[in-house]
Amino acid sequence: MHEGGNGGGRGVECEASGSGVNQPEFLALERELTVLLRRARASQGEMAREVHPDLESSAYGLLVRLGQCGGQRATELAAYIGVGKATMSRQLRALEELGLVTREPDPADGRAWLITLTPEGQARVSRVRDARRARYAGRLADWDPREVTELARLLQQLNRGMER
Repeated sequence: MHEGGNGGGRGVECEASGSGVNQPEFLALERELTVLLRRARASQGEMAREVHPDLESSAYGLLVRLGQCGGQRATELAAYIGVGKATMSRQLRALEELGLVTREPDPADGRAWLITLTPEGQARVSRVRDARRARYAGRLADWDPREVTELARLLQQLNRGMER
């Protein structure tokens, strides 16, 4: 049974009529994405606390990005996350104070700085991401591996479409 978009959780399907955005497939997509995103937000908060008890939920994505891509300029991180320079500066200061990131001069431009994970930050983020993948594997253990591959492909296609 899925949670309803309004939190009712009764699992009752509502009739949909009309065309275009009110077609049943788009109503179902909206409902399921709403549930998925609500759970993802809650999960992100849990993962942030697993990295460090004082880590803000919104900063977890920065750490993951740095772990995947290596050193990044603050402006690149702000653009990727979709926040302003002031918000990014505040988050980076907090991450530095927690010992999770460091600033290093950008070899390509001595006036700029690259933000990188500290060894401690890398270890913590890796541990949490490994545990998250293990949870996915456990929850999807009864799925055919081809279905998991197809789900990943469809989510990638959805994410690409959302970037347009």
